[in-house]
Amino acid sequence: MAGLSSPLAIVILGPAALDTARRIQSRFDAARVHGLAHRVSADIAYDDFGEHMRELYRAGVPIVALCAAGIVIRALAPCLADKSAEPPVLAVAQDGSAVVPLLGGTSGVNALAREIGAALDIAPAITTSGELRFGQCLLAPPEGYALADIEQGKRFVSDLLAGATTRIEGGAPWLDAAALPLADDARLTVRITPHTVDDEHSLVIHPRCVLAWIDDDTGIVERVRIALRERGLSPLALAALVAPVHLMTSASLADAARALDLPLRFSDAAPFDSDDGIALQVHDAPVDAQSIGRARGTLTVIGLGPGNAESMTPAARAALDTAQDVLGYETYVRMAGPFRDDQRVHITDNREELQRARHAFELASEGRRVVVVSSGDPGVFAMAAAVLEALDRAYASQPAWRAVKLAILPGVSASLATAARAGAPLGHDFCVLSLSDNLKPWSVIEKRIAHAGEADLVMAFYNPLSKARPLQFDRAIDIVKRYRKPQTPVVLGRDIGRPAEALRVVTLGELKSEWVDMRTMVIVGSSTTRVVGDWVYTPRWYE
Repeated sequence: MAGLSSPLAIVILGPAALDTARRIQSRFDAARVHGLAHRVSADIAYDDFGEHMRELYRAGVPIVALCAAGIVIRALAPCLADKSAEPPVLAVAQDGSAVVPLLGGTSGVNALAREIGAALDIAPAITTSGELRFGQCLLAPPEGYALADIEQGKRFVSDLLAGATTRIEGGAPWLDAAALPLADDARLTVRITPHTVDDEHSLVIHPRCVLAWIDDDTGIVERVRIALRERGLSPLALAALVAPVHLMTSASLADAARALDLPLRFSDAAPFDSDDGIALQVHDAPVDAQSIGRARGTLTVIGLGPGNAESMTPAARAALDTAQDVLGYETYVRMAGPFRDDQRVHITDNREELQRARHAFELASEGRRVVVVSSGDPGVFAMAAAVLEALDRAYASQPAWRAVKLAILPGVSASLATAARAGAPLGHDFCVLSLSDNLKPWSVIEKRIAHAGEADLVMAFYNPLSKARPLQFDRAIDIVKRYRKPQTPVVLGRDIGRPAEALRVVTLGELKSEWVDMRTMVIVGSSTTRVVGDWVYTPRWYE
């Protein structure tokens, strides 16, 4: 559905609602099913229904809750203050037999209800008087249009419901099928115009049809507002800021776009005549900002966490939801899905990291939103270093890559996930080491293990053993044994966070290489690491 401010949150309490939730999800791009943790497996887990609903509401996220309407109302009651700022909120029966709009009449809740009703093949329970009478919500124009004044709009609709007639000035094709009481001599007027209108008898709707060309990034917001006032144009009629490519990295330009709540586009040349640093162009109909020039490309490197949806950070999930291209090793890309039909997925071999990073920069420099996925944390033996290495090598020769907005989002690394399952073995000083010698000599690995052992650090070993390196794990442990007693606790975490996860705690003296493979995280305790019951921890003090 067009017009939603952010991806739809479909909130369920248990498995009985999951089938209906998935039917609704299939209708909406980037929609996610939010499920109560430990009760149902969903795209996003939450622990407290009321608090989760309030967080979504405060963030302006459209909400479809598959539960009784009363539960939703009680959960959101503390947040209900500003009607004009509320997102759409609906209650849907778990079996899909009822769709009830609750909040968000001016943000498209009834249109959303109709679309959900169509997905479930039922009629929504719409109770809005104006919409029932006229078949359209006059206060929620479609995407590309903005209502000038909500309070004036309420009075206008009230007058129509009381028997007044109206006429329409300007193009409003979505009202063609509305059952409005029209009259050529009506006192009330629906005005579709980019210009400001001061008329208490008019319902003013602004088409977003004005482009602002910016070729000087100083004092942008004030100069744009002055230019609009001089031409009698409403700020709500602005569709986008457009600037030359050389300003793509301008922080003040990005700040101005945020302040004006506008998309920012870049073009190699002005799309229309410009002078004095700012020029306005007024179109006859709403302008699709995506058709003007290109956006500043983004490249976001994310960590998926250990493998379960609950351990993925909201920031990583949001980056995936908005991505146009997703790149990564096949196993990790599959973990990041499912993807929408409009998202392009680029799968490469796990040994092609630099090639993958270069490809990501090439896509992002075209103005696309690109995400590179890693498991765990992207900065721990993963893709963040490869992306930065690719940028380092091409920094002088690829100016377009330097203009890409690069972000690296943290994730839950395998060592932290395994440590949390075991208790707190990393509770004091520790180090992480990869036992793979693909990118560094084995002699360096041996030296670092020895130094870590001598320093009495807890050691977390990544990539401990593979078919190509069947003997090196034993050699590494032999070094560790020079500095650790046989009773030192060792944690073995295999596939932690995934369906087949297994956790085992043994002593250093018992440890055998056949218990370990490439999917195992090995944490070797320090001299102070202890076992209490089923838990392993390293005290934060030294005796």
